[in-house]
Amino acid sequence: MVTSSVPRLVIAAPSSGSGKTTVATGLMAALAARGLAVSPHKVGPDYIDPGYHALATGRVGRNLDAYLCGPELLAPLFLHGARGCDIAVVEGVMGLYDGAAGQGELASTAQVAKVLRAPVVLVVDASSQSRSVAALVHGFVSFDPEVRIGGVILNKVASDRHEALLREALESVGVPVLGALRRAAQVATPSRHLGLVPVAERGAAAVEAVAAMAAQVFDGCDLEALVSLARGAGALPGAGWDAGAVAGGPSLPGTRPGRPVVAVAGGPAFTFSYAEHSELLAAAGADVVTFDPLRDEQLPPGTGGLVVGGGFPEVYAAELSANEGLRKEIAALAESGAPVAAECAGLLYLCRELDGRPMCGVLDATARMTERLTLGYRDAVAVSDSVLAGVGTRMRGHEFHRTVVEPGAGAAPAWGVLAPEKRVEGFVERGVHASYLHTHWASEPGVARRFVERCRTS
Repeated sequence: MVTSSVPRLVIAAPSSGSGKTTVATGLMAALAARGLAVSPHKVGPDYIDPGYHALATGRVGRNLDAYLCGPELLAPLFLHGARGCDIAVVEGVMGLYDGAAGQGELASTAQVAKVLRAPVVLVVDASSQSRSVAALVHGFVSFDPEVRIGGVILNKVASDRHEALLREALESVGVPVLGALRRAAQVATPSRHLGLVPVAERGAAAVEAVAAMAAQVFDGCDLEALVSLARGAGALPGAGWDAGAVAGGPSLPGTRPGRPVVAVAGGPAFTFSYAEHSELLAAAGADVVTFDPLRDEQLPPGTGGLVVGGGFPEVYAAELSANEGLRKEIAALAESGAPVAAECAGLLYLCRELDGRPMCGVLDATARMTERLTLGYRDAVAVSDSVLAGVGTRMRGHEFHRTVVEPGAGAAPAWGVLAPEKRVEGFVERGVHASYLHTHWASEPGVARRFVERCRTS
């Protein structure tokens, strides 16, 4: 049996807002500064935290989502990301035991820790407690015996006296304190309507914030003890995920030879993407080229397919609208029947207008900001044959936006959403597949292969 013994830790917390991102990102950066090759991971569908992880480690931040990909892919995807690394740090999501609503431990940090056989470091916001921290930690340790909590990091500690009280209280629980961090304004990262501001938009400020996180962890945590805990994780059975094995292979009959160019939108307006998507496209036979719709006035030369993922086009609506040449070229590409896949932000960009500003006009629909947050996992089935999926293809997705598109579906919808409520959603027109749903193609690698084959035949 193939096994891997990469040292690994899961950074979790009792609840959101406890300081997981600060500790996880700071730990990644501190370990990288010591010369270790650090593999960064994030539990759940979040795209923003992995950007900070990448900045801290110099490696691509990767997601581990049991709902989108299935529990069976967690270890293979983890091992894929951790190839060649000295240690892996996994940042959790929400509270340790919180997952998909009403579905037990599914998609929780606890589930990921158990699948990866990884010790958990619990980050506790100690700002308003002293002895009660012992009861809190005891509850988390005893709730699920299969989850191994190997230590605690105390966050937002007020003073040396406060730290002493917390440490004394935790002696009775038998869980070591691996760090104590004071409050620090420098590590704060600004937020807006969908969470943290992405790294790509902050430039030098993001670099400074990550450096401050690293310094805080270096000064306040026992790095040797954390590395020792990670090394005690033991062997993990199975092999790493391989894009070539799941998406590669000979071309279908009737396709043109060569590698079609697939343009993938990037830059500050389109920061939401899973690294595995581009890897799957490349494995399926495409040359993947990233472009920035804010700055590039033309698509990459020879573009035969276009992927526009998530991000914040509403923040950059004026700049996107002003790039008229690119908008017209995208409209012409779509009109030609070339494959175009758009998710969430990409859907908005393809509309006639966004908040009254002209967009690409590929879809006869308008988009606007609202006060209402749409958030959650979705079970979906393809209801129209498209460049991504045949009718009946089942996939799971995630919605996260404060916008609305009117109408919400075209004459040929992209998806039939099965849960939590039944509805149709998105657009399939010519070679265009546009939808609010973020999906993870590793769960259905045939999506990438189908897309590239359509690039060859369009």
